[in-house]
Amino acid sequence: FRTRPRSLKVFINPSSHRKEAVHIYRDHVAPLFKMADIRTDITITERKGHVLSVMKECKLDEYDGVVCIGGDGSVADVSHCLVLRAQLDAGSPEKPVKPVLPLGIIPAGSTDVVSCSVHGVRDPITATFHIILGHLQQVDMCSFSSNGQLIRFGFCGMFGFGGWSLARAEKKRWMPSSQRQEYALVKTLAKLRPEDCQLSFLPVKTCENLSEHHVRNQDQDQDLQSEDKESWTTNQGLYLSISIMSIPCLSPHTPSGLAPTTRLANGSAALTAVGNTSRSQFIRHLKAYRSSRGQVFAALCWRIRCITAETVKDTVRICPQALIGWSEEESDSKNTPIIQSQSPASPWNIDGELVEIANEVLVR
Repeated sequence: FRTRPRSLKVFINPSSHRKEAVHIYRDHVAPLFKMADIRTDITITERKGHVLSVMKECKLDEYDGVVCIGGDGSVADVSHCLVLRAQLDAGSPEKPVKPVLPLGIIPAGSTDVVSCSVHGVRDPITATFHIILGHLQQVDMCSFSSNGQLIRFGFCGMFGFGGWSLARAEKKRWMPSSQRQEYALVKTLAKLRPEDCQLSFLPVKTCENLSEHHVRNQDQDQDLQSEDKESWTTNQGLYLSISIMSIPCLSPHTPSGLAPTTRLANGSAALTAVGNTSRSQFIRHLKAYRSSRGQVFAALCWRIRCITAETVKDTVRICPQALIGWSEEESDSKNTPIIQSQSPASPWNIDGELVEIANEVLVR
C-alpha cells in the first residue's frame, strides 16, 4: 500500500442532488478517514467556479490527492480544474497534461455515472475504502474546443437530443430534479428535431490498432495537421443525437452504460450518432439503454440503420450547418428541413453542464 494517502484536499458540493453530500461526508466518510489517520482540508463549494478559484491558488504539493463529494457535475468540474492546473504548472496551455494528483470520487448525485463506471457501484463507503487503500485507476478524458479555444475537459459530450433536453431542464430549475428531468425528456421528444451538421472522425479499426495507438499517444503528441486525410470518415446529414464518451457511463438507469463498447483507459472514445429517423424508432433507441443485456445495443444498431456506433481515436469534429426541425406532426419526409432556427448557437451537454456553441466543435 505504498500509494496510500496521508493528506487530502476535499471538495464538497452541498447542493448536489438531495443536498446529502455534507451528511454523507460527516456520517460515513470522515470517520473512516480519521481511523485511517488521513488529514483533510475541506472546501464546501458556494458558487459556480469556486473549485477553479481554489485550485489556482492551492499548494498541491501539500496533498497526496484530491477528493470530490458530489454528483457527476461536481466530479467533472474538479477533473477539469485538475487538468487545467496541470497545464498551467507545466506551462503548456495547448497540450493537455496528466494531473499530478489522483482524484477520489465519492458519489452523492442522482446518477453518478463516473463513480459507477470506475467503481462498479455508487456506494460512498466503497469509494472511501478505495481512497484509503490507495487504489488507482487510469481514466480517459476528452477536451472540447472551438475556434482554437478550449471550452472544457470532460468525460462525455452530447449534441442534439441530449443538449436540447438539458437546455429545457435548465429553464425549469424551480422544479424538483426528477420532475424537471422527466419534463425535459418528454418535451424534447414531443419537439424532436434533427440537426444539420458535418460529422468527421478517425475510426479505430481493430483492437490491435487501438492498443498500438494508445501506447503511441503516451509517448508523443500527434498534430492534427499531420493526420492522413484518407483515414478520416466524414458524413454530412441530419442527426437527432450525437454523443462522444470516453467512459462507459454506467448508472442504475443504464446498466450496460451509454457507451457499452468503450473502456476506461484505452485512449479511445465511443461515438454514437443517430440519424434522422421516426420518433418511435428513436424512442426504441433510448429504451435499449435500459436493458442489462449487453448485446441489445449492438443488435439495435444493426436493425435501426440510421445509428452509427464507432470507436474513435484522437479526434471528432462536429460542424453544425443549420438548426432544422420538425412540425408538431411528424412529416413523412425524412430529409426536408421544415423550421429554420433563430438561435445561432447549439446547446451541448458536457457532463451535465449546458454549453452553447455556435461554431465547429473539436473533441480530442
